[in-house]
Amino acid sequence: MIRTAILGASGYAGGELLRLIAAHPELAPTKLFGDSKAGQPVATVHPHVATTYPQAIIERFEPEALDDVDCVFAALPHGHSQQVAAKILETGIPFVDLGADFRLDDAGAYERWYGHPHEAPELLSKFVYGIPELNREAIRGSKAVAAAGCYATAAILALKPLVDARLVDAGSLIVDAASGVSGAGREAKEATGFCTVTESFSAYGLLTHRHTAEMEMALGGTVLFTPHLAPMSRGILATCYAEASGSGDPLEVLRDAYAREPFVHVTEQPPATKWISGSNGVVVTARRDDRTGRILAISAIDNLGKGAAAQMIQCANLMLGLEETAGLSITGVYP
Repeated sequence: MIRTAILGASGYAGGELLRLIAAHPELAPTKLFGDSKAGQPVATVHPHVATTYPQAIIERFEPEALDDVDCVFAALPHGHSQQVAAKILETGIPFVDLGADFRLDDAGAYERWYGHPHEAPELLSKFVYGIPELNREAIRGSKAVAAAGCYATAAILALKPLVDARLVDAGSLIVDAASGVSGAGREAKEATGFCTVTESFSAYGLLTHRHTAEMEMALGGTVLFTPHLAPMSRGILATCYAEASGSGDPLEVLRDAYAREPFVHVTEQPPATKWISGSNGVVVTARRDDRTGRILAISAIDNLGKGAAAQMIQCANLMLGLEETAGLSITGVYP
């Protein structure tokens, strides 16, 4: 078995990693780190995996604890990966980071969107941006991958084939996306509490959401992005618009682009988040609107799946020379 460490094992993404790894034929979580829950049993922190990991304890992270580890997953709060990445990279252990710290390839862009200088700009070039459908071969040959943000994954997979085919004007991209509350993390906050969220639908992060930078980096264009909070636990639905700049059927462009992709399903039906809940699946569709001269593209993902833990495992499978689909499914949990 491939011995695996999880930094941030006490959060929602860490719990999802544990759930998915339980069904993985090669990975075994042997070191679980989480400072806020250090010393607590996994069965207490994540009761849904209690029977799978009855003896596991969450520990406080120390770099020397990685001596007997073959792969590292980090699902840490923003800014924390910068503090530990150098020591992890020194070990040469394959490292998949879910944090935003190493997703951007430019330190100036990082400072502009995150409001402070990057603490380890010299390491940015060592990380490959972690969407396998875009960077499969680079990920396969890398020791360090920065898994993409959840909103960014949904928008990029909906729009990238259309931009590459010059079917849309890359300077006119608009993304409206709604996420489940788990995207805000496990820490209790008034803005994401039950009484605040239930029976409500709200926009936030107007003009400033940090995933915009990833979208623009990957799509090579200008993106106006507005995120929304939906009263559901998990899932993202991204509705994307752009001015048409070429002829052709956008749905056929998506079908051609993703014909051999194991986790992307192109459909004529408008997708729903419930279809891929709990999976690594992506469902996309697109339409041309001749009346307005625009193209509409929609994608649905699970923000904890393809938007987080499952995509991390997909990247790790490539890095470790495993079957890319190992331990992952496109099948959602329904109803």
